[in-house]
Amino acid sequence: MAKLRLLFVKEAQASYISHLDLMRTFQRVFPRGGLELRHSQGFHPHPLISIVLPLPVGQSSECELLDFEVEQDVDGSGIAEMLNTGLPMGLRVRECYRVERPARDLAHLRARVELDYDNGVPEGALNALNELFAREEVLVEKRTKHKELAEINIAPLIRSLTWTEAEKLVTADVTVAAQNPGLNPALLAAAVTAYLPELAPDFSRVRRLEVYDADGNVFR
Repeated sequence: MAKLRLLFVKEAQASYISHLDLMRTFQRVFPRGGLELRHSQGFHPHPLISIVLPLPVGQSSECELLDFEVEQDVDGSGIAEMLNTGLPMGLRVRECYRVERPARDLAHLRARVELDYDNGVPEGALNALNELFAREEVLVEKRTKHKELAEINIAPLIRSLTWTEAEKLVTADVTVAAQNPGLNPALLAAAVTAYLPELAPDFSRVRRLEVYDADGNVFR
């Protein structure tokens, strides 16, 4: 028996695969790679598989993590290549290895948030954005686990933030708290729309770039 972890990319069309459908996709592809998933005990056994930090639908990522247990005693060698032959476009396993650290050690995530402006970036955008996110309180509405709307202060959850401007595009390189509590980087765009309606983007997108532990080391 072995507990393994996948590091995988989710992008393009696969960004719109829901969390449950993504789990089903991996459950179907594991047998093609010759892997026998371990199951829980009891009356309703289920595969021992979980995604460490589920990605919101519509976002892409270079650093998704999936934990699973198999009946075989393997170290992960060659598994990434086997799984990639059966995965749909937009999903690609980068590595497979034995789990050495618990998921609770994942503390921060770094992401790129892009704000698109069809008619060009409004004048003074960077100054206004830097002033907004320099505040000690930036309140944004988000849905709770109970599907209710709640107002949260996202400012304390932002660890670092840098804005850059290009033609018709403003980009944030942001590192945020990942869990307990975590911050969805998409809420930066929501804050811009709420506080600076003149800078509300025509479209926004988020891509996860990396995940870290509390000491700032890459988490694997």
